[in-house]
Amino acid sequence: MEAARTRTATVIGAEGHLIEVEADIAPGLPATIVTGLPDTVLREARDRVRAALINSGERWPSAKITVGLYPAMLPKRGSAYDLAIAVAIMAANGDLPAPPETTMFLAELALDGRLRPVPGVLPAALAATRAEITTIVVATANEAEAGLAPSLTVIAADSLTEVAAWLRGGPPPHREPPGPGPGDGPVPLQPQPDLADVPGQAEARRALEVCAVGGHHLSLLGPTGATTMLAERLPTILQPLEAAAALEVASIHSVAGMRSPGTGLVTTPPFVAPHHTASKAAIIGGGSGLIRPGAASLAHRGVLFLDQAPEFARDVLDALRQPLESGKVVIARASAQATFPARFTLVLAASPCPCTATIAAAQEGTACRCSPAARRRYLGRLSGPLLDRVSVKVSLQPASREGLTGRASGEPSAVAAQRVAAARERSAARLAGTPWRLNVEIPGPALRRAFPPAAGSLRPLERAMELGRVSARSADQIVGVAWSLADLAAKDRPGSDEIHLAIELWSGATPQQARDAAAAWEEAGGRADRSPAE
Repeated sequence: MEAARTRTATVIGAEGHLIEVEADIAPGLPATIVTGLPDTVLREARDRVRAALINSGERWPSAKITVGLYPAMLPKRGSAYDLAIAVAIMAANGDLPAPPETTMFLAELALDGRLRPVPGVLPAALAATRAEITTIVVATANEAEAGLAPSLTVIAADSLTEVAAWLRGGPPPHREPPGPGPGDGPVPLQPQPDLADVPGQAEARRALEVCAVGGHHLSLLGPTGATTMLAERLPTILQPLEAAAALEVASIHSVAGMRSPGTGLVTTPPFVAPHHTASKAAIIGGGSGLIRPGAASLAHRGVLFLDQAPEFARDVLDALRQPLESGKVVIARASAQATFPARFTLVLAASPCPCTATIAAAQEGTACRCSPAARRRYLGRLSGPLLDRVSVKVSLQPASREGLTGRASGEPSAVAAQRVAAARERSAARLAGTPWRLNVEIPGPALRRAFPPAAGSLRPLERAMELGRVSARSADQIVGVAWSLADLAAKDRPGSDEIHLAIELWSGATPQQARDAAAAWEEAGGRADRSPAE
């Protein structure tokens, strides 16, 4: 008897790969052999499939069964191959017609023949569309997720019996959507965060808009409550995800097993705020068996917020340096290498000292309990190479009495979001036809050649580099921030004003310090002993 073939998929990182399943039944002692780099869970599929077939009223061959998974060199983990293996064995035994080559099977089998959902259905479905597969068979709970892939017919079933009946020429399983149950009335809307809730902090608000326009990374230094409120409101001024970006985010969440059944395509940028005790694997991704995405990838196209960043382990913080530049996480293991997208906006929040009372104590006229050395050690936990990749740094100012009493509330998020949307449109028009979408993604050589600022505007930045106050990487970041400032101001290209302001945002200088530095620069006439970054 000829071997029967079916199609399924494996997911490595956040990308699906097509897998061909072959089943061969030959005379010999009854045995089931699975080849093709299966893990322990996949080796156990022979027992699950056998019980599912028998309990579904189907025959189990009393012969030697060989199941091959190709390409054989790709690692294969999990139970998503159960349905494809069962269909291939039934077809090789003559109990089913040969399955169409344009059909993929992706589900776990329970011992009684029920189909169970599996993670990673969306990236597998996207791989199916790239391979010109037209139909995918999944468990009912995965129907909505598989339906997000374009140009793909989804067959959702509850059991192996339903799949077998369809393959024998019957109609596909069909179910009416469940009606509302008792107590399923409308859910009361929860109040959404809004920038109007934050009293004062005009400089920090401007920094949020700049980061929302260009995707730049942000550092907030100030009282815990204020920094958290600002970080939580950054997603409220970001633009909804485009279809391609939303599919990327949904694929990552699917691999992580975080998508709820029936959930459609979510266009809201993700906001991920891990606890400061999180391990490196929890932030970057990893695992001893199946490699799963971490918080950095779960925040893809959104915001990764590290509250009280100095409390995170030093190696965890430094592990973020590579994703901040490349926009992806590469996890290497002896048996496989997984790549996850990680193009997020990092927000680091820190208090001025360990007791977090510096600003509050200053307002009350009392002294902080921490020594200057303790403050330096506390903030010194944020390494220089990490901070060098953060383009915007802001020190929060004490809230005014009018702000605390609500008489001086700021603009709502909707108004700021309109300015961000207009600036994003200008940026998109400029970057049309390039592989970049945001100013933070443009590499330094392209900034200097394809998108140079106005003539003569880089003079203060050049002087700061000559004096060793700005690195080459930081100079590129400053120019990128200047482009975001120009987009917000509806200018064709950044000038000296935008460069000065970008240097101020990069250095974390207060507005008064920036004004004093600018005045000193003008008075000095560009002497070598003066710099706008001083």
